[in-house]
Amino acid sequence: MNKGTLTFFCGKMGAGKSTKAREIAQKSNAALLSEDEWLASLYPNKISSLNDYIEYSNLLKPQIKMLVQSILSTGTNVVMDFPANTLSQRDWFRSVFSAIEAPHNLIYIDLSNAECLKQIEKRRKEQPERSATDTPDMFEQVTKYFMAPTTEEGFNTITVAKNA
Repeated sequence: MNKGTLTFFCGKMGAGKSTKAREIAQKSNAALLSEDEWLASLYPNKISSLNDYIEYSNLLKPQIKMLVQSILSTGTNVVMDFPANTLSQRDWFRSVFSAIEAPHNLIYIDLSNAECLKQIEKRRKEQPERSATDTPDMFEQVTKYFMAPTTEEGFNTITVAKNA
């Protein structure tokens, strides 16, 4: 049986990964899984720092991995709105699709820091519940760890710019 395709995203905080994930999931009739939604529903009001995020994100991953592999194995496409912004995050995605030999696409949204900060400011106004964590300070903390994907990593990478 054919496996579904796993689509996941790399881009700085505020680059538009969630927006692009919703768009692609809709267009490709795929199951959409959002890390922010899972974290908010399972660990409400627990994440106020980068360390909190890392801790709770890591708690999610074993179950999410099994869920995604199960969905992909049925031939259904999955779009994951989970960040693939570091080598270790991308290695985790690789462990998800390679174990079941499912095809994948890594969408890299390449935006400047200034554009990301502008979008974060807009998001804070539209989603006040995120204003505690969507700050320029948090952007700086998170962006220190950001690594754009390289061809050596061997992913099927599709790079999109601002208005793609």
